[in-house]
Amino acid sequence: MKKFAFFPGCVLEGSAKEALDATIKVAAALEIELVEIPGWTCCGASHVQDMDPMAALAINARNMALAEKMGLPILTVCNTCTLMLRQAKSALDGDDRLKEKVNRVIASGGYEYVGFSDITHLLWVLAEDTAFWQRRISRPLTGTKVAAYYGCHILRPQKIMNFEDSANPRSLETVIRAVGAEPVDFPDKLQCCGFHAFWTAEKDAVFLTGKHVDNAVKAGADMMATPCPLCQMQLDMYQPEGRQAVHSTAEIPVLHLAQLIGLGLGFSPAELGINRHVSAASKVMLNQ
Repeated sequence: MKKFAFFPGCVLEGSAKEALDATIKVAAALEIELVEIPGWTCCGASHVQDMDPMAALAINARNMALAEKMGLPILTVCNTCTLMLRQAKSALDGDDRLKEKVNRVIASGGYEYVGFSDITHLLWVLAEDTAFWQRRISRPLTGTKVAAYYGCHILRPQKIMNFEDSANPRSLETVIRAVGAEPVDFPDKLQCCGFHAFWTAEKDAVFLTGKHVDNAVKAGADMMATPCPLCQMQLDMYQPEGRQAVHSTAEIPVLHLAQLIGLGLGFSPAELGINRHVSAASKVMLNQ
């Protein structure tokens, strides 16, 4: 059994509760033990570092220090959380003076960051070793065409994320094939979803949503799947506005990675919370 210190991130405990529920169900079915990090806090969500870089480092040093006390590597299911934690780890591990300075900050709470816990993502764990879980697929998604949407934070910057070639990733397609479905290539799969720019550039973000969905449907996809709950929210919630922005009629389900795996494991769409989605959930509900 694989065991990880689980960093769920804020969105899974709020607006993407279905992603948390699906992750817990799938992990249990695959004998992946997730032990939630007690007392974890928000990673900063790719915004805090622009206002206070030291605060961003300190909160993530504390999060990693908590995992180190557990003696476990950290697993997240959010691209942005993965990026923020790995950025902090890279900065601290590469600069002893900076690490000492940050440790003085978190020492007031009784914490010390050492640097031995690795940080990974559910997608990477699944893609690295399909053999250990593929045999558990009881209801292969045969004939289902899935557009693989990576988003940007799980791939870039290459030096920090470094799991695979950021210009030609294959991990998500590997997982899609392992669950019995057919990956669909489309030109938008590596592009930004616009989530983090929504409040400052709403029109641009909505346009991106409409374009990504339209291109996935034109490529022949039955559904999209993404390893990031923030990308899922953007591509699912804002499809109506996106269709208006790009003058399209395209509508498609957008699944969290754990939901895609869960369908293959035999869980019903309702058990995986797909009924909570805004766009085209009925297409999944009726077909499973």
